[in-house]
Amino acid sequence: MDTTFDDLFSGRCILVNGPVIVGAGPTGLSVGAGLKQEGVPFVILERASCIASLWQNRTYDRLKLHLPKQFCELPYHPFPENFPEYPTKHQFIDYLESYVKKFDINPRFNESVQSAKFVETCDLWRVKTLRNDDSTIEYICRWLMVATGENAEKVVPEFEGLQEFGGSVLHACDYKTGEAYQGKNVLVVGCGNSGMEVSPDLCHHNALPLMVVRSSVHILPREIFGKSTFELSVKLTMWLPVWVVDKTLLAAARLILGNVEKYGLKRPSTGPLQLKNIQGKTPVLDIGALKQIRSGKIKIVPGINRFSTGKVELVNGQILEIDSVILATGYCSNVPSWLKSRFFFIIIFFSRDGFPKSNLPNGWKGKSGIYAVGFSRRGLSGASLDAIRVAQDIGKIWKKEIECNKKCKSHF
Repeated sequence: MDTTFDDLFSGRCILVNGPVIVGAGPTGLSVGAGLKQEGVPFVILERASCIASLWQNRTYDRLKLHLPKQFCELPYHPFPENFPEYPTKHQFIDYLESYVKKFDINPRFNESVQSAKFVETCDLWRVKTLRNDDSTIEYICRWLMVATGENAEKVVPEFEGLQEFGGSVLHACDYKTGEAYQGKNVLVVGCGNSGMEVSPDLCHHNALPLMVVRSSVHILPREIFGKSTFELSVKLTMWLPVWVVDKTLLAAARLILGNVEKYGLKRPSTGPLQLKNIQGKTPVLDIGALKQIRSGKIKIVPGINRFSTGKVELVNGQILEIDSVILATGYCSNVPSWLKSRFFFIIIFFSRDGFPKSNLPNGWKGKSGIYAVGFSRRGLSGASLDAIRVAQDIGKIWKKEIECNKKCKSHF
């Protein structure tokens, strides 16, 4: 239950009898469902006007889940049996809507967290939000759960001359369909999963994509001999060292995909799983881009030197005429912009890139009631596991305090 106090600080103040969860994406919803199971009250704050705003507002129309549905389920609620192995974007959103309804989760929408500060004198968190009407609300709570995820903000690199280009420049998060690009030369900057998905979609709409591949990248088949590559890697790592699994995956990829380096797609020297563990760089699961690259419908080009009016100059000196640019340049955490690191324990827990430090024994729990959920770089399955752990941890504390209160009352 919440107790409201007016003008206790600046604006409206709400005392939350439980945790404040920042973010109503799949991760925040998972924590909320877990806390419901534990009987712990909570508040979820969401800057957008809907749940899972990344999925609803910042993904292209033909997107499907990269992994089989069993690895993308949220806790306590499986996908419907009639869903395909790789659900579409719209099916996943429908699933999330049913999740919210099942667990009666009610996020507070259109509230953007401006700051979260820990008040040491009273051992509480102060979370300040800004609403769409420019009013502010301050939430006071004992526990803060950071569930804004790995992809909270788009990364937009600076390129010399881009302002002079004159054509359409769009980040992949704003790309919906290639229909408007028919017959146009489109420079897709980036060869990660976004670039490898946007480019075939452009081909589907008879556009002419040129994909910028500046660095090395691991491309793996989505399935190996009928089995999910992700599922296979999970099972193999239970019995074999990571380096052995990497060699196995690369051998299978070579057999199924052939030598991708001859198309300008150089592989890193470090194996795909090792690279994921060390740098958090996810290998690309091919869903059709390689076929289009082999046929020449997607052209691979090296890094960018500079832009000019209607043109791009590459690092090899080649100059290409292009109509549009799509920046498939990824995303980043926005935690450093609002979580104030005045206290040493926050600096220890979160790195400057907005992720919990990898050398911590519990990457999901810090000191003084702060939790990080969905930053394990292990997709939805990793986020769900974090959510269960966090909810159970809070649940133990909550139940212990209730028991203590009952014992105290019995003495009077």
